[in-house]
Amino acid sequence: MATPNYNYEKRQRELAKKKKKEEKLKEREARKNQPGGTDAEGSSDDGTSEPGQTAPTP
Repeated sequence: MATPNYNYEKRQRELAKKKKKEEKLKEREARKNQPGGTDAEGSSDDGTSEPGQTAPTP
């Protein structure tokens, strides 16, 4: 019986992680560059960080 090649398996996992990370980065950049869109954190121009919250009116 052949022995498992752990180095190959580890390299494949690392490549998969790298690819997923790059895809996420591209998605973030696409969302950031959309006209009229908001970023993933939900921050808006009124200074609130949570979606659905409103800024106190003076």
